[in-house]
Amino acid sequence: MPRKPFEWPADGSGAILQQHSVAKLEVLREYLLAYFKTLATAPGQEEIRVTLVDGFAGGGVYRHADTQERILGSPLVFLKAAEQAQAIINAERRKPLHFNITYIFVEKNRNAIKSLLITLKNEGYEHRLGADIHVINSTFERQLDAIIRAVKERTPRRGRALISLDQYGYKDVPAPLIKRLLQELPRAEIVLTFAVDAFINFASDNLATWETLDHLGIPEVLKGRTFQEIKANESHFRLYIQSCLYHGLTEACGASYYTLFFIRTDGHGDYWLVHLSQHPKARDVMTQVHWTKNTHFIHYGGAGLDMFRAIGYHAGSDERYTGQSSLAFGFDDPANERSIALLTEQLVRLIHAREIVRFGEMYSTTCNSTPADSQRYRKALENLVAHKEIIITSPKGGQRRKATTIDDDDVIQMAAQRTLSL
Repeated sequence: MPRKPFEWPADGSGAILQQHSVAKLEVLREYLLAYFKTLATAPGQEEIRVTLVDGFAGGGVYRHADTQERILGSPLVFLKAAEQAQAIINAERRKPLHFNITYIFVEKNRNAIKSLLITLKNEGYEHRLGADIHVINSTFERQLDAIIRAVKERTPRRGRALISLDQYGYKDVPAPLIKRLLQELPRAEIVLTFAVDAFINFASDNLATWETLDHLGIPEVLKGRTFQEIKANESHFRLYIQSCLYHGLTEACGASYYTLFFIRTDGHGDYWLVHLSQHPKARDVMTQVHWTKNTHFIHYGGAGLDMFRAIGYHAGSDERYTGQSSLAFGFDDPANERSIALLTEQLVRLIHAREIVRFGEMYSTTCNSTPADSQRYRKALENLVAHKEIIITSPKGGQRRKATTIDDDDVIQMAAQRTLSL
């Protein structure tokens, strides 16, 4: 069954939060900082205009289950990350950059809404309510049309928004809803949670399961097989069902680019943290965050271009709380070395097959199947250049030899081939 909803005390002291959710908030904060930096592209740029939406906002404050530490929730992460990013960006600019942001916080639980309003007041944001901060007591699905209109009014050409959908289980955000968001708001990015273990525990060959799959927009996710057949014939049936859900969800959501990672919870089962967008840069930025916050994630699939499994964070093995050593493939130094080594082998075969390819095209057409970001692609290509396997040529004809100099428009081809131009 879906995880138990939070209980919000009337005094605004906050609901109890487990360590895996603390890690998730840290990743959201880190991604927001990176996200804002990608929007500040031109020295003469005067403002950043974007809408930030929290579709399951909660009560704004929590108490750590183990330490009782006060922890601010995702609405406050949005607000404070924007303030931090603006300070960092403007410290490096002659002309200050104005952050023109509208915040939309949606929450259906009335007690959570009361807690959120108390928290916003305590943190000094009360005067902004109804101006740039909008708190709505409703469900995200009911507010979908209004949110799309609001984003389009603020950014008509791009539909720029970052939308967090941290649902309580797996049924509140059907794939067709996400597909519509990405179709109508081409610059939107979505961060979604999905309680995959809860779904597998619930799923069986009964009407309720098939109605749930139909509601989610993935009625044919098992491709004609039954849960009973899979459990009887697949030695790792949970992994098999997860793989079906992985492919079914990403296809049904209509996202061109995505990352899908496990957040592993002690005693509560695994759930996915999914990032969905229509642009390879967005995917790359999120992947870089996973490498940066490497204590929170473990990669369970291949190190190169064959990643078809998810990635996870195991709260019980967080060395800051348990004293245990870093996990085996946690986006750490060994994982970095393995990824670059395998990419070095795989990319040379890809380049040989294509004969000639631009870097940006190569990354965008392969990135969904790898835990690597563009930096690790570049490092693998640097290795191939050093071994005289390939030649990388800039649009102006210069030769690229270092990872840091490789750009999207650079042409890559085998060194044994005659230099060509596109």
